[in-house]
Amino acid sequence: MILEELRECPVCKNSTFTPYVECKDYLVSQHDFKIQQCVDCGFRFTNPRPSEESIGEFYQSADYVSHNDQSAGIINKIYRIVRQYTLRQKLNLINSIHPKKGKILDLGCGTGLFLETCKKGQWSIAGVEPDKNARLVAVSRLKENIVSELKEIKGKQFDIITMWHVLEHVADLRETIEELNGRLKSGGTLLLALPNSDSHDAKHFKQYWAAYDVPRHLSHFTPSTVSKLVSQAGFTLEDTKPMYFDSFYIGILSTRNRDGKTNWFESLYEGLRSNLLGIKSGQYSSLIYVFRKA
Repeated sequence: MILEELRECPVCKNSTFTPYVECKDYLVSQHDFKIQQCVDCGFRFTNPRPSEESIGEFYQSADYVSHNDQSAGIINKIYRIVRQYTLRQKLNLINSIHPKKGKILDLGCGTGLFLETCKKGQWSIAGVEPDKNARLVAVSRLKENIVSELKEIKGKQFDIITMWHVLEHVADLRETIEELNGRLKSGGTLLLALPNSDSHDAKHFKQYWAAYDVPRHLSHFTPSTVSKLVSQAGFTLEDTKPMYFDSFYIGILSTRNRDGKTNWFESLYEGLRSNLLGIKSGQYSSLIYVFRKA
């Protein structure tokens, strides 16, 4: 494992950080990783983190469900059942934003389930997926040329670009957001789904909170830091929408991280509590951010 250390905040370029929390990689390596916080803008990030050359080894798990449609176990089965409902919700969202069907790009499209839903909904689709195995599944499912890097898509502009729990995995944040701005048509929409490290369940489970998911999650966003990052590239935040199911799923994984087995009562109770507290604070476990290009 080769680690690299950031000397500059990816959001504001400040160089002074403070320790935030130390977490274990429960999925693959069992190694501990530190999360630091910028003293200026409050952005939280895994530091040090695996290099670009070594990060791939931390995704090699049959339990990494976004790259694997066949993973076993009751938790993964529940995830897949809920996913069918949320896929329809996502399609309804993009249809409400852009009633006239157009072109959509999904970055980090995994095995292509969301794009399949969009294609059935009469959208023209394109996808990027770095993981070879997941990409092969997506190509087979969609009968489309899913690419490994955005630069392989030449000259196209899109009405909507989506990143469903993907930006937290991206190393070059500012460059990526700026490139997405260039790939959107004027007035186009960028949809970002992200965990919220200021949510109630994050504070309750602390270092065991499953959505820290170090070291695969390089960034640990809050509504404030998401807005600061993306607005720098010329986007305007139009809306945020809660992802209600995430608090329950994350709670299930978090109690398993802490106890070695799932505490179903606590997981569901804290998931519900997080959603109820989110109604007043806006600090839901995960949020969809709706950004509009000027």
